[in-house]
Amino acid sequence: MKITRIETFLVPPRWLFCRVETDDGVVGWGEPVVEGRAEVVRAAVDVLAEYLVGQDPLRIEDHWQVLTKGGFYRGGPILSSAVAGLDQALWDIAGKTYDAPVHALLGGPVRDSVRVYAWVGGDEPAQLTEQVTEQVEAGFTAVKMNAAGPTSPIASAAETAAVVDRVAAVREVLGPDRDVAVDFHGRFTAAGARRMLTELAPLHPLFVEEPVVPEHGHLLGALVAASSVPLATGERLFSRAEFLPVLTAGVAVAQPDLSHAGGISEVHRIASLADTFGAQLAPHCPLGPIALAASLQVAFATPNFLIQEQSRGIHYNKDADLLSYVVDPEPFRFTAGQAHRGAAPGLGVTVDENAVRAADRIGHTWRNPVWRHPDGSFTEW
Repeated sequence: MKITRIETFLVPPRWLFCRVETDDGVVGWGEPVVEGRAEVVRAAVDVLAEYLVGQDPLRIEDHWQVLTKGGFYRGGPILSSAVAGLDQALWDIAGKTYDAPVHALLGGPVRDSVRVYAWVGGDEPAQLTEQVTEQVEAGFTAVKMNAAGPTSPIASAAETAAVVDRVAAVREVLGPDRDVAVDFHGRFTAAGARRMLTELAPLHPLFVEEPVVPEHGHLLGALVAASSVPLATGERLFSRAEFLPVLTAGVAVAQPDLSHAGGISEVHRIASLADTFGAQLAPHCPLGPIALAASLQVAFATPNFLIQEQSRGIHYNKDADLLSYVVDPEPFRFTAGQAHRGAAPGLGVTVDENAVRAADRIGHTWRNPVWRHPDGSFTEW
């Protein structure tokens, strides 16, 4: 079996899909994307395709080694995301070839269902209580929210109180038996995060995500020591090497993204690395159905898995949603806040190719917003 063609599709709301075709008709799908830089990743996939076309798709590990290291310059979000989507597609082909779900090829399932959480925003508090109530009524046992919008370098008393009040309102709706995770999104300095963690601790968040920007990872150890709140990070880390120092610092939850951190191959290894530090895996995935399908396959086979992000109804999904490009929604039918393990081969999802090709003709130019402080200086989004 040989790879004969690799195509990419720029589809709304902000995703990039890739399709890997073989000479015996087996097709694999992946989702290689950096949000806001999808066109750049598309170009990277085209370059990597020059190597892959004509190769045996089942040599997944060998291809991963060549794609990540064969160009001499290594790493970074663009290359790692291009490799990630291609890696997903190769695992999809392998599963379909061997008539087995990817989690079976990773060593077999360790669980029958995967806990997932729902997004409820949180930048603005207006409808937060209503959004959380809707998710509880839909059966979810956990939600995640943003802590704040644009944030001062050292949050004022009013800013701090506003964050605590929003999380407290969510906790009141959830009660003690459900969970809230709080995403700092790198919007706080280390000093601001330390103060905020102290204030949030009594509300018992499941974890606080990205307390500081990834380039300040050397400050995580002090934040871990200063607070009882479990810290999570990793959506902007792309390899085992980049996860090692934050795990050494003591973060409780590793959050690699299956579309950014080298795909199924590397995230499976990151999970094992995290396990040696007693850390849990909670893959980042505010993306499309292929990325989520890949995430679930890893989750089913990962002993130290905690919870899975998913984008159903997320605020980014204005022109298309999680189910817009799949034939069968069953893999993403969540009951009691759980995604249930299926036996379909590969990634376990059937892509609606006609819908994808039609959407690609429209495309998108999604860009994240640029935020500024009142004085006009840049602030983290």
